[in-house]
Amino acid sequence: MHLVLASASPARLATLRSAGVEPSVVVSGVDESQLAGLPPAQLALGLAELKAAAVAGRHDLPPGSVVLGCDSVLELDGLALGKPLGRADAVRRWQQMRGRSGVLHTGHCLREATTGRQAAATASTVVHFAALSDEEIEAYVATGEPLHVAGAFTVDGLGGPFVTRIEGDHHNVVGVSLPLVRELLAQLGHSWTALWHRPSRPAPG
Repeated sequence: MHLVLASASPARLATLRSAGVEPSVVVSGVDESQLAGLPPAQLALGLAELKAAAVAGRHDLPPGSVVLGCDSVLELDGLALGKPLGRADAVRRWQQMRGRSGVLHTGHCLREATTGRQAAATASTVVHFAALSDEEIEAYVATGEPLHVAGAFTVDGLGGPFVTRIEGDHHNVVGVSLPLVRELLAQLGHSWTALWHRPSRPAPG
């Protein structure tokens, strides 16, 4: 079995690597606008399924590939917030988010490239945001970091000090819930530990 990550997210790749998994990375390139209008949790799951299906349909994947598609959105006031449209949008969002909490939904879809079998689910984590000043918001947005991530924040980067509390899986906020991926693998009859990357060791001399 070989894991293929259908995402360009460096945070997802780093999370998997830190857990002993060395996936291939194949960006799906799907048109995310085709699922507009869905509730936030359904939108995250639907996009994850589209990404996994798009990559699993390729003919150049390694044998035994299982494709992992993920997509994250932040739900605030019932709306799904993906990546901000620009700096002004990121500032507006943080003005709405500060001192409040939102729900970070990450859809996960595992799809076997050979059989087409899949298992999918959404992990949801409550995120509490600090009451940032206008100056802090401007400074954070000026770094450019919030422009490239769902919800305009990170918990594992420069945005970490602005998240006061998390209810649920921390990894899910980074972009991939490791416990959920383990459960989805089990549904397909695979073991998480089979994904561990074990580099060859030189023979004792």
